[in-house]
Parts: sequence; C-alpha cells; structure tokens
Amino acid sequence: MAAKGTPRKAVGGTRGARGVDPIQAEVMARYLLATSEEMAATLMRTAFSPNIKERGDCSTAIFDRHGEITALAHRIPMHLGSMVGAVAEILKRYGPGEIRPGDMFMANDPYNGGGTHLPDINLIAPVFADRKIVAFVANIAHHADVGGMVPGSEAAVCTSIFQEGIRIPPVRIMIEGEINRDVLDLVLLNSRTPEERIGDLQAQFAANVVGTRSVKALFKRYGVANTESTIAAYMNFTERRFAAAIKRLPPGVYVAEDCIDGDTEGTFAKIRVKLTVGNDKLEFDFTGTDKQIKSSRNIPSRAVLATIYTVAQSLLDPGVPANAGYYRTIEAKGPSGTVVDPVAPAAIGCRSVSCAVLGDVVAAALTQALPEKALAGSGPHHLFIFSGTDPRSGAYFVDYETMAGGMGARANRDGMDAVRVHASGASNLPIEALEHTYPLRIERYALWPDSAGGGKYRGGMGVVRDYRMLANDIVVSLSSERQHVAAAGIAGGNDGARGQFIFNPGQPDERRLPSAAADIALPRGSVLRICTPAGGGYGSAAERDAGAIERDIREKRTT
Repeated sequence: MAAKGTPRKAVGGTRGARGVDPIQAEVMARYLLATSEEMAATLMRTAFSPNIKERGDCSTAIFDRHGEITALAHRIPMHLGSMVGAVAEILKRYGPGEIRPGDMFMANDPYNGGGTHLPDINLIAPVFADRKIVAFVANIAHHADVGGMVPGSEAAVCTSIFQEGIRIPPVRIMIEGEINRDVLDLVLLNSRTPEERIGDLQAQFAANVVGTRSVKALFKRYGVANTESTIAAYMNFTERRFAAAIKRLPPGVYVAEDCIDGDTEGTFAKIRVKLTVGNDKLEFDFTGTDKQIKSSRNIPSRAVLATIYTVAQSLLDPGVPANAGYYRTIEAKGPSGTVVDPVAPAAIGCRSVSCAVLGDVVAAALTQALPEKALAGSGPHHLFIFSGTDPRSGAYFVDYETMAGGMGARANRDGMDAVRVHASGASNLPIEALEHTYPLRIERYALWPDSAGGGKYRGGMGVVRDYRMLANDIVVSLSSERQHVAAAGIAGGNDGARGQFIFNPGQPDERRLPSAAADIALPRGSVLRICTPAGGGYGSAAERDAGAIERDIREKRTT
C-alpha cells in the first residue's frame, strides 16, 4: 500500500516534551480546535451550494509547519484522507522561498497529493510569523460538479478518473492575496454550474483568511518557539494516550473480510484485512484484497487511512484529540493495484460508499479484540444526483445528495437509525432547502419499517424517501453499496435490509433500478424512491427484551 500512517518518529516527534505547561498545552489545543470550527462555520455560512451550506459536506483543519494535523473540526471524517499529505506535497513542489504571505494552494487529484476524489477541492494557506512559515490552515469542500462525463462528477459507472472531472495538482490559486484568475477560470470552465463554484470557492477563501488570522494571533501571544514546542508535546501526549488504549487490547492477529460491488450487477470485489495488535501499535495488512476494478468504487490509500483512523478512534478511545499524534500508532500496508490502493488511472469517485464497507471490515477485525464493544455491519449511505433544467428559472441545476443508512447494533444497545456510518458525515438535505432550490417535491420521508436487522439488540433502520419530478428533462445517476450484500448481523443477529432504488413505486410501470447507473431519464411527474440499507443485529432475536419489542411495535419500527 502506497500510503501509510504517520511514522512513530515523525517530524515533531518528541521535541518540546519536557518543561511544557500542561494547562497551556490544553489551552492551545482547544484554541486551535475552536479556530478550525470557526473556519467551518465561516465556510458553511458563506457558501452558495446546498451541498455545503445545508448538508455540511466540508471540513477544516490546521497543520504544523511540517504538515502534521494539529486540529481537525468534527465534520466529515473521510475528508481527513484528503488532507493527510497535502501540505507535504505542496512543500515538495514549492520551496520555502516560493511561498509567500497571502498565498493559497488548490488541489483535488488523489494521484498527485490532492485528495481522495475530484469533487473535494482542497484550499491550503500558509501562516507566517517572524517572516517564516509556522503553520498551515486548510479547508476542503465537496463541489456539486467539477465536470466529467456525469453531472455531479461522481458515478459508480465511471471507469477512469479522466471521466470524473477536472484534475488539479497542487497549484497556486491565490498569489499574495490576489486570486490567480488563470487557475480559477480553468476550474469554472470545467463545471456545469460555474455560478455555484465561484460562490463556494469564495467561501473557502474566506474560511482560510479567518483561520490564518486566528492562528497568527496564537503564535503572536505565546511566541513561535513556545507555541511550536507546546503543540509538538501535545501531539506526543495524544500518541501516548492512544498507545495506552492499544495496550489494553489482547495482542494477536485478527482477520476479517467483506465485499463491495464489482464491475457488473451481482459481481463482487473482496476486501480482506489482517489486523496485528502488539507493541503499542495497530498494523492493518490488506494482502488478499481483490485487484482494483473498473468501476469507481476503488478506494485511494489516503481514504483507507482516514477510515481506519476514524473507526479505530471510535472503538478504542473516542475522546482522543483529533490530531496526527495518534496516527503514529497505526500502519496500513498491502500491495498496490487493489481496490484499497488503486493505481492511476483507476476511477475512485464513489470511494466514500465503499469506505462504509471498508469500515465494517476494520470494525469486524477490532471487534474480535474488543467483544464488549462489538459492532455489527452497518448500512452505508446511498448516492444519487439529479440534474436538468429548472422550469422556474431556465437554469441548469445539479442536485448532489446522499441519504443515510442505519448503524449496526452494538453488544449492549440498538444501532442508531438513519445515521452516517464510519467515515461519512454529511447531513441528509433538508426538505425545505431541497424544494426551494430544485424542481423536486418530497412526498415521503420516513424511517424504513422492518428494515433493521433483528436481534437481542436490533440494527439501525434505513430511510425511505420519495422524490417527485417537477421538470421535463431530469436525469439521475445512482451509486450504492449493500444492495446485494447485506450488512451482517453478529453473535446470532439478523442481517439488515438491503438498499433499493425504485422507479414509480405502486404504479403499473414500477421497476427496481440498478445499484449503479448514470443518466436515467425521469419523466415529469414520475417518482424515484430511495431505500437505504439498514444495520445488522446483535445476538439472538429470541433474547430481545419484551419492553423493547413493545416499543418497536408502538413506534411502528416493525409491522
């Protein structure tokens, strides 16, 4: 596998560990986290597209001058993979003398240090103090369209990254505070909705300006040397804390596997991991995973790391600070050219849906070492992108949406209903915002009865949502997982319901649509039903508490 966790003795490893005031360290860490949250608030409140301002499909982070993450706002865990290594790639391409105050860099290409799929555009800005770079601030926003063969720039049917949109290596988008119009014009020209793109990019610029101002103030208040050594010490503390959590696991080797959909309906590609626990370290070896596939369900190596970091943190120590300190305790490896480490020009656009299955594999391996925190298989979100001409304005629109599934049951409680799982995090698009912006009407939006996997503890329920078309030329692209391989129950629990896309439910021409398709015409007045997969159950259903069964019936979770 090309990308691995940050080495144990990464830059900044043990510097400043002695003589650091722990209270001051906590104050600085909380300040940086608050700054990253302030950046996220700025981005969401000034963005144009519903995908960012309503769904929150964006993330913000702060790095030290070497490129290690020191603070990450709690938004989209998957975006962590888009940020890891981004600063290092910029420093590789631009010497210290070439980077100046007011510069910003843009990137989105996973094969050139820019992210994990093309709609996620990174914007990174240096922070200067005493005339030298002391930190970087960054944000990432999922743009609803960056070109490619399909509106929305993301479809499982793509077979090459060249079909997925404009590819941007790290380039300078702002030069000493002035926008580089040449680069900006290239991006806008490659989008079907350039008005949204310029608005969202302006919001990203604003978020980095806010972050730069606040981080600069921290270094001014405490001094460069003191601030750098204190932050390094805090990251070392994070490493030690997570290593202590790993120590509580029984040493050993744990193997798990699952499947994502393959290149054609009903075929599969296996993800296999061997987890080795020992020496204060987790090693994930993906040898035995199937070769990369043609469809865009492949997962870039940085997205693999983001998923591992997120699942390991949630199961071992959910409160560990969100910085690169704990990444040092985790390593991922395996051969290149597989579905978890594809090589160019493999398509990777739908990696987030695949990462939900990958998250189940990682959780299944960790569950063997942590039976008291066992987690059954979960239902990933479904992706669907409507596009066409809005008859109210005559303008072309692209409505990028994902809909949450259900979380797997745990060893001591039911799974959560209608929730993003593992590395996913964006919201379902609110009905009011949807209907105001696009020629679509929601006629049903509910939890999906009887979808949860039964057990002593039931899985989380999926969602059912019906869309009525209010324009003449609407087409939709569909991408999903868990329509053929259900989220597995454990310890005798039942599997969760598999997802579905249904055209005109209850009508004479009702039909089930493929789990992956592009440009399906939806005539005016027709309905598309989205049913997202549910989580698996834990334990035998015969052991379920009578009061819980009563509540399920009363709340119409089951019929």
